[in-house]
Amino acid sequence: MTDRRPLLRAIFDAAVAAAHPDVVLAQHLRPVPKGRVICLAAGKGAAAMAASAEKHYLDALKLEPSRLVGIATTRHGHGVPTRRIRVVEAGHPMPDAAGLKGAEDTLKLAATAEAGDLLLVLLSGGGSANWIAPADGISFEQKQKLTRALLRSGAPIGEVNTVRKHLSRIKGGRLARAGQRAEIVTLAISDVPHDDPSAIASGPTVPDPTTLADARAIVARYKLDVDDAIRRALDNPANESCKEGDAAFARARFELIARPRQSLDAAVKLARDAGYETIDLGADLEGEAREVAAHHARLALEARASGRRVAILSGGELTVTVRGNGHGGPNQEYALALADLLKATPDIAALAGDTDGADGGAGSASDPAGALIDASTFARMKAQNLDAAAYLANNDATAFFAATGDLLQTGPTLTNMNDVRVILID
Repeated sequence: MTDRRPLLRAIFDAAVAAAHPDVVLAQHLRPVPKGRVICLAAGKGAAAMAASAEKHYLDALKLEPSRLVGIATTRHGHGVPTRRIRVVEAGHPMPDAAGLKGAEDTLKLAATAEAGDLLLVLLSGGGSANWIAPADGISFEQKQKLTRALLRSGAPIGEVNTVRKHLSRIKGGRLARAGQRAEIVTLAISDVPHDDPSAIASGPTVPDPTTLADARAIVARYKLDVDDAIRRALDNPANESCKEGDAAFARARFELIARPRQSLDAAVKLARDAGYETIDLGADLEGEAREVAAHHARLALEARASGRRVAILSGGELTVTVRGNGHGGPNQEYALALADLLKATPDIAALAGDTDGADGGAGSASDPAGALIDASTFARMKAQNLDAAAYLANNDATAFFAATGDLLQTGPTLTNMNDVRVILID
């Protein structure tokens, strides 16, 4: 039987390459301003975006180096060498002290912006965790506890960010308020379904349509156990995020430079070029990982029964409601559910991976990006007597795929357009 793993990996790599900062950023950068270029970046692609901006301004436009300053806060292991822009490696998905200081320094540097300066804000997925600046009256530990509860609740990322925005001094438009004397240009790589600017890195430079009441409703809906200080903060009108018409946005512009759709398009093209009929389920899928996997398994079995050679592709961001004590992110859980449902079909292979190179995990650069399955996976499941359903019940996909040898290990990709899932039916 033909090994489909090289093709699966090539499809995933094509999706990642379509939105690398070196490919997508330079064409969107503005001319040299009268004053300084103040570059503030956050997210898993932040350091790579900052390095690309340095090449543009210092090398292509010959900007005097002293006129370029900045801070790029990224996930641990995602840093790259820079010349003028300081790189801070910080925690993700759980915020840490490095992110706390990085956010404080970012706010202070934004506040030095004057008329004539360009405040260049570069955002990518992960910025919400990297820029951690708790609202007054909330401790760092309380914010960490809330983040942990939100991540375990199964809430979609938009709802997670709604709560975050109302407990922050940098999210929800507040960074724009800090630097509003300058021209503000935000260039973003989208990692959220439907590319909502207010959701990417929790919208630090754009108006926020959500409210404190929305945040309180989310806490209630998921029955989150939060400290009294959090409840008081969500009742405090001073913590309402910045709205349309705020003076902070008078000189602010926002532009998407890469989105999940273009990454999925690159993946679809490669599958078609390999001779597959493609079923494109879209770049904005949301939902519980195991439930989405069950739907996709049905589609795969239907295609197999009809004798068609099909590739089923999708993007978006799935969620996991954590009930067990295991380890693994939504892509691994999706692949584990697929393995359980497709273990009798040796002619189906699949990959599910996060385009940033890390799927869940504890924030290490060596975390897996996802997992692959094929006939060899099913054979090892049988040989080792591995019960996929039991691992699924314990949310322990990482241990399962470590046992079968099927973890997708890419390392940091320095960009992030959410997930790419591919099922190949031969």
